This record gives sequence, C-alpha cells and structure tokens, in this order.
Amino acid sequence: MDNRSLNLATLTQPRSLMLLCLGFASGLPLALTSGTLQAWMTVANVDLKTIGFFSLVGQAYVFKFLWSPIMDRYTPPLLGRRRGWLVITQLLLIAGLMAMASRDPVHDLSALALLAVWVAFCSASQDIVFDAYKTDLLPPNERGAGAAISVLGYRIAMLVSGGLALWLADRLIGWQNTYWLMAGLMFIGVVVALLAPEPDNGIPAPRSLEQAIVAPLKDFFSRNNAWLILLLIVAYKLGDAFAGSLSTTFLIRGVGFSAGEVGVLNKTLGLLATIIGTLAGGLLMQRMTLFRALLWFGLLQAISNAGYWILAITAKNMLTTGSAIFIENLCGGMGTAAFVALLMTLCNKSFSATQFALLSALSAVGRVYVGPIAGWFVETHGWAWFYLFSIFAGFPGLLLLILCRKTLSFTQETGTFPRRIHYAVPYRWAIRLLLLGALLTGAGLLLMLIKAIGWIDVAGVMTGYFWQIGALLIILGIIIGCWFDFMSLRHSDPPL
Repeated sequence: MDNRSLNLATLTQPRSLMLLCLGFASGLPLALTSGTLQAWMTVANVDLKTIGFFSLVGQAYVFKFLWSPIMDRYTPPLLGRRRGWLVITQLLLIAGLMAMASRDPVHDLSALALLAVWVAFCSASQDIVFDAYKTDLLPPNERGAGAAISVLGYRIAMLVSGGLALWLADRLIGWQNTYWLMAGLMFIGVVVALLAPEPDNGIPAPRSLEQAIVAPLKDFFSRNNAWLILLLIVAYKLGDAFAGSLSTTFLIRGVGFSAGEVGVLNKTLGLLATIIGTLAGGLLMQRMTLFRALLWFGLLQAISNAGYWILAITAKNMLTTGSAIFIENLCGGMGTAAFVALLMTLCNKSFSATQFALLSALSAVGRVYVGPIAGWFVETHGWAWFYLFSIFAGFPGLLLLILCRKTLSFTQETGTFPRRIHYAVPYRWAIRLLLLGALLTGAGLLLMLIKAIGWIDVAGVMTGYFWQIGALLIILGIIIGCWFDFMSLRHSDPPL
C-alpha cells in the first residue's frame, strides 16, 4: 500500500511533467535521422544501397561511450553539470535540424548526410546527459516511476517525429517544412531544462582520467564471461534490427503503401505496440527470472519476424500488414523490457553512468550496421529471403544467452559479479587487438568523411585498408576473448 501511494504521488508531482518533456526532447531526433529520413529519401527516389548506407548515420549511438566520461568530468559555466550540457546539446540539435530542413536529398545528399551525422551525435550526447540527470535527480524509490514517465515521453516523441511527421510531409506541408516544425518542437526541452532543478547529490565530478574512463572498463573486463556477455548484448536484438532496418522502404516499395499510410501503420501502430509490449514484458518479468524472460521474449521477437515474410509473399492487404506490424513490435517491446533489465543488472553502481553508456552503445551496433548489409541482401536475394533470414538472425543471441546463464543468474541473485581467474595473458591480448582494431576502424571512418568532403583523392584507397585491417583485428580480438570465456566456463562456473 505504501509503495503504491508513493508511486501515485510521484506521478502527480511537477517533476513528472518535467521528465515527460525531457524524455520527449530525448526521443524526437532519433526518427529524424533514421526512419523519417529513410522515407524522405525513398520518396525522392534515392537508390536502395544508398538508403541502406544511411543507417551508418546512427553510429554516434554506438560510440557515445567514448565521450560520455568527458560530459561527466567537465561542467559548463552556466546551469550546472547536468542542465548545462542538456541545454547545449538541445540548442545544437535545433541548429542541426534547421540546417537539415534547408536541404533536400535530390540536390544536397552529401550535405544532408553530414548534417544527419551531426544531429545523431548531438542526440546521443543528449541521451547521455538525460540518463545521468534522471539517475542523479530521483531517489531510489522514485526511479521506477520516473523511468516509466521519461520512456512515455520518448515514445510520444517517436510517434511525433515518425508517424505524424510522415503524415504531415506526405499530406500537408512537405518534407522540409516538417523538419522545420520538428526543430521548433525541440524548444520544449530547452525551456524545461532551464526551469528544471539541478541535481544535488553530493557526488563530485571525476577528478582524473583513470577515475572517469579506465576504472569502469577495468571493472567490467575483469568479470567472468565479459566477452560472451558483450557479444550477447550485440546479438540479442540482431534479428529485430534486420527486420526493422528497411521496414519503411519495404512497406513503400515492396508492398506498395504510400508514405502517409506507412506513417499510420509502421510508425504509429508499431510504436503503440512497442509501448504495450514493453509494459506487458515488465509485468510478466515480475513472475519470471531474468534468464527465462530473456529466453522466451527473445524467442518471440525472432519468430514474430515471420509476419514480414508473409507480407513479402502475399498481396497487399491493410489488415494483414497491420497485424504483422503490431505483433512484431509487441514481441520486440517485450524483448526490450527484458533487455533493459539485463543492462541494469550488468552495471556496477560505482560506475553506472559510463558502463551503461558502453552497454547501451553496444546494443545499438545491430541497428546501425545492418543497414548496408540489408540493402545488399535485398537487392541480391529479394524481400522474402531477407525476412526469412531475419528470423534465424535472432537465434545466435539465444545461444549466447544459454552459455551465459549461470553467470547472469549468479549476478541477479547476489548483486555481485564473478571475477575471472584464468587465462590472464590471452585476455590482455584480446583487449589490445580490440582497441587497435577500433582505432584503425575510427581512422577509416575519418578518411571516409574526408573523401566525402573531397579534400584528398587517396582517402578512398586508404579507407579500404583501414576498414579491412581494423575489422579483422576487432573480429580476432572478440574471437580470442569469447573462446577463452568459453574455456573458463569449464573451470570456474559461478556458484548458484
């Protein structure tokens, strides 16, 4: 009775509206650099491979852990550490969206790509600060309700920048005016951030690079099965990522709906189903262990991709399409509820900000990098084989989950992390290979940007070498780490 009263009181407090609005500002930019931008390019007759390649715009969400310690370490001169960074990132987002509104995919595709990268970077930065703000502001007994309110704001924003934006662009004001409108809606976040209180929890900012960066990473990679768990985080939503990577283009080109109809079906109905699935998953998890929830919800989200496969082999039908979209997003929402619980379980409270940024960034790898593969796969094999493949793409994550079962159960039951005691030297080499590969891959990304701008001609050749060598080293490091994780399971399974 006391807990329920406390939750009802929390929902009626002024800070609930504040969290709703800040959650709205956090969710608004995502669709504008992914699904909505994809629809804009599809209507403008941009080729499928280029549309698939544009999913790389979102890699800021993958690499946001690299600069999250900086935003934790330094305080802007005005408004405090959290609100100061919130206002800065929101103003930069407004400027980026206004610049995107002044371009079009037909004549300014390269400039639009660079602006989308900038908006994604600022959006990922805002997410970092908002997650830290909620953690610092809310006492432990209010964090559940506060998280639910902010997620509601986030989902409402995705409805606005997804379904509503597509309908407005298709039926009323056009694409560029829609982006101008979305830029104006971002001022909601600025106003609320200026009026919101700055958290005062007595925890000082990190005073050294070791405290801000090295300690959280050292803590995580010293755990048993750390490499298998990281691979699990990447793979668990992989089938979901494949199914959603070209869903807008599939419904327009593959099935034959208009952009406005897709806005109602895929964006509005899909996001509503995701909200329902997330809430249902949270309720069901009260009666299930984390492992069982991850296993059953993961199985459902993989099988639910069969709905898109059915659409690819049957004639256009509004009811069938709506049902397939609703079921896929419902099951995906249930998987998301369990997946977020997994990320929270894996975070050491001493380093929760940096570790959560790292884990959530890894969870975005599938969503960001399957786009180019998806575009090539569809052009080579067609929509039906693509969505059939997406079903089976969800099963490697379930296999990794089974391998990590004892470690996850131990962590959930004890609140501690089993430490690794075997194969110290191979693990060090795995980390070195991973870091070197990441540096070379980053250099390849920089050269690709230089080539797009047209500064030097040699960038195209160098980019290929950096990408290939960097990717090879990353894969080699992961294989070594995962192999010795698997070997260590035979020697030091944590007690249950």
